[in-house]
Amino acid sequence: MGVTLTPITIRHPTSLESLRGRTIAIDGNLELYQFLSIMRTHDGQPLHDSAGRITSHLNGLAFRTTRLIADYDIRPIFVFDGPPPELKREEIRKRREAREKSQREYEAAIAAGDTATAWSKAIMGSRLTRPMVEEAKTLLTFLGVPWVQAPSEGEAQAAFLAQRGDAWAAGSKDYDSLLFGAPRFVRFLAVESTEFLPSQRRSRAVPPEVLDLDENLHALGLTREQLIDVALLIGTDFNGGVKGIGPKTAVKRIREWNSLDHAPPQVLAQLPEDIAAIRAFFLNPPVSTDPVPPPRDPDESAVYRFLCEERDFSRNRVHTALERLRGTKGHQSTLDI
Repeated sequence: MGVTLTPITIRHPTSLESLRGRTIAIDGNLELYQFLSIMRTHDGQPLHDSAGRITSHLNGLAFRTTRLIADYDIRPIFVFDGPPPELKREEIRKRREAREKSQREYEAAIAAGDTATAWSKAIMGSRLTRPMVEEAKTLLTFLGVPWVQAPSEGEAQAAFLAQRGDAWAAGSKDYDSLLFGAPRFVRFLAVESTEFLPSQRRSRAVPPEVLDLDENLHALGLTREQLIDVALLIGTDFNGGVKGIGPKTAVKRIREWNSLDHAPPQVLAQLPEDIAAIRAFFLNPPVSTDPVPPPRDPDESAVYRFLCEERDFSRNRVHTALERLRGTKGHQSTLDI
């Protein structure tokens, strides 16, 4: 998911304590997907309630997100995807096929009693549904945590909120935030953040890291438009990239050519015909300009009803989460650098 820019970017490892008081516009769909991936039983099954409904995403919001707010005074604004652009149709098809393949491999591993493989395949087959997203919005509303509905890509909307000053940074795992123009963005924003390594079938702990757009553009000697061209050579959610060209080579080529418009014919032949539309989407994506709703006090009775009475959550654990939030009243957000 997203473009791979790790080898060419400057990333500053940080800590949740260093982010105290910051408002972060979080890619909500990706955050829920992470909860679905990591909150599972030993054989890879996501958490369920007594009716068989998946609750991993709600568990993450209720207990991990409230810790970010209460323990570190981090102020999230969750941003949720709208309908995907037509440009992303092929990527969505590939993801669906990959999930279906992982599901078949998961079932085979369970049948063979190989729980380690089953767990890794289950993670790779995680699927975030529309009802899950709507449930997440409901819980956030009850918790008093603001959320925004994007007209299209959530990462684009989060980048816009950071540009406008509603948030100090965008929060996402994907580097697309830089392509969408986020002045800065935070990766691995989570309590006990982990990253799953499919090739090794394990997760590793990762600290949060901050990336600054201007710093990276200056270090690379590129404009944002040129960075988008670099991404197109590597491959994005909208195109497959050019065979044999990785991040470092892509930077060298764009410095040499100045723009993909001057790339050799054999390179252009591997790029999509709608490359102009992809560039335009990264530079000027559809976003909502509506004001961001302010944080509010939790509706505690609604939280108990939704989580405990309807989803079988432990009342003691929910009580603890709400107690955390009570202690955050009066905290001020920090938007300055």
